[in-house]
Amino acid sequence: MTDTAPAAASPALAARSVTKRFRGVVANDRVDFEVAAGEVHALLGENGAGKTTLCNVLTGLYRPEEGYVEIGGKAVRMHSPHDAHEAGIFMVHQQFRLVQSLSVAENVVLGWTRHGGTWFAPRRVEPEVAALAEQYGMDVAPQAKIWQLSVGEQQRVEILKALYRGARILIMDEPTSVLTPQEVDQLVATLRAMARSGSAVVFISHKLPEVLAVSDRITVLRSGRTVGTVDTAATSAEALAHMMVGRDVVFGDHAAAHHAGGEVVLKLEGLCAENDMGTPALVDVGLDVHAGEILGIAGVAGNGQRELAEVIAGERPRTGGSVTIAGKSQQGRPWEAIDTGLGYVPEDRMGVGVAPGLSITDNLRLKNYRRGGTILRNKKATEEAEELIRRFDIVARGPRTLARELSGGNLQKLIVARELSSGAKVLVVSSPTRGLDVGATESVRTLLADSARRGVAVVLISEDLDEIFELADRIAVLYRGRVTGVLNRGEADVDRIGLMMAGEVAA
Repeated sequence: MTDTAPAAASPALAARSVTKRFRGVVANDRVDFEVAAGEVHALLGENGAGKTTLCNVLTGLYRPEEGYVEIGGKAVRMHSPHDAHEAGIFMVHQQFRLVQSLSVAENVVLGWTRHGGTWFAPRRVEPEVAALAEQYGMDVAPQAKIWQLSVGEQQRVEILKALYRGARILIMDEPTSVLTPQEVDQLVATLRAMARSGSAVVFISHKLPEVLAVSDRITVLRSGRTVGTVDTAATSAEALAHMMVGRDVVFGDHAAAHHAGGEVVLKLEGLCAENDMGTPALVDVGLDVHAGEILGIAGVAGNGQRELAEVIAGERPRTGGSVTIAGKSQQGRPWEAIDTGLGYVPEDRMGVGVAPGLSITDNLRLKNYRRGGTILRNKKATEEAEELIRRFDIVARGPRTLARELSGGNLQKLIVARELSSGAKVLVVSSPTRGLDVGATESVRTLLADSARRGVAVVLISEDLDEIFELADRIAVLYRGRVTGVLNRGEADVDRIGLMMAGEVAA
């Protein structure tokens, strides 16, 4: 790590006019950012705004083409993450970097030890790790194996690993996406304790409520550029949304309709299925979904949500149980589910939801071309596409625009438009607003709420509890492939749902 001229200000960590390019794409464009010792500074922006790229520059993984990084007021050039670690900068990534078969203490010191030598001394390291965990309020046993821990506990090990190695600046990349509400509260308490001890914390997110709850200051990135930095106490969700998307965003009222007494149009009984590794992903799942209601499926990622959607859509074989759509028992074939009245918005929009190389018109008629016989009536199809573009407010040059040229929000609206215009009685939607800006998120949520009001039975699978609480009439929770309970929206709260997400069965 080579020092150059010091800067006038002395933040704990700063980026000064940092530019980073990838094959002609500018990921960071003259970005300015700084975090002070003793604060939690949120880095806010939609997916693709440049947050993770900036933090990879700050931690030595990437080197900028222009600009520089400061540590403690001195400009530095870091050649690797090792240089960043030597300077006290650590990053906890979304994908944890732990060895499952080793203990907590072994992972903490793996490849490094403060005592020197090559031997791991449990009697010395385990008490030190336990003391550090107690200091920051992290409940984790140093002797436990990683595979025995919950996702939240594994995240605490990553934080302990950084603290044990002398972290003075900790960067958390989308840290709450895999946590229960209780684990989120625990994480917030830990980060605040770190700030009180004089550490600097960078909290990367695109979730406005979390950012407002945890941070002291907020810097917003949009399209790779710094929009501005504000004090958290002096801003609001509406102001931050404007900074993120460059225009006013009107948050609508999507209060649940509570039409749970309608006809059952989707019925799951004793449903079982395996994941891609051949192990059980769904175990004896039973659910009813009524016309005109939104049933939210909550759970920490990896607890069977993806497999549930694919089984209902006929894209994954079931090993037991039954699926009934509009009174017709399904044999597990996608075209049968479509003909019976299923609409399906998959989690992977570009890879599964559309044909990227086809136009909007062709994507919209993928499910209904058989109704017109063997001849595709291009003029009629174009007229129908133009009407759906207007109705669903799809921003595009016209019906001949290729799907791959659409933004994430407009791509999602295209898929929803196709599924609903095909006469769907049941709409299964997976992670409908993941990666969308707040304006597109609001638009998609409005479409889902309107669909339920028109009598469609909507299954909303989402890891965003705020989204589920905003839209759902009832909430079912999946834990390790089992339904731990189904609650009416009025009797559900974040704490109760969080306990169910951790495996507690509803009374």
